[in-house]
Amino acid sequence: MMMAAVAGIAWLGGLRLNLTPSEPLGLWRIAPLDRPAAVGDLVFICPPPGPVSDFGLERGYFRRGPCDGGSAPLIKTIVARSGAVVVIGADVEIDGVSLPRSRLSPVDGQGRLLSPWAGGVVPPGFIFLHSSFAGSYDSRYFGPVPEAGLLGLARPVLVLDP
Repeated sequence: MMMAAVAGIAWLGGLRLNLTPSEPLGLWRIAPLDRPAAVGDLVFICPPPGPVSDFGLERGYFRRGPCDGGSAPLIKTIVARSGAVVVIGADVEIDGVSLPRSRLSPVDGQGRLLSPWAGGVVPPGFIFLHSSFAGSYDSRYFGPVPEAGLLGLARPVLVLDP
């Protein structure tokens, strides 16, 4: 009972526990975003309900949580905003510039096939997300996501960065 109360207080206070390798493990805080989101921002975002959330949950890429699609918020970096041209090949290119550490993998860690997003222009109201972790399931595979799912900036509180 005490653990549930502590977890509830932490949740209401904007604290989240990251147990995925996409960013350092540990305790993070959702900081309010008092300006438009920008390329380079590390953010908490809810993946959109429907195919993106369903596939991520089915494969175990996303943890269960309070987002509309049933998943927990993701920690990702915004690497492109609406209007940017994203080309997907062996890696990702945004507006003609290669994105570092964006090599795509044809299979996940369990050998299951992964299909990349086709590429194109990021539509209005959408953002393209990335994590430099090689095994990250991000916009390279599921495409741009609605900016409306942004919860705020991701700020480390107590993390272990091996």
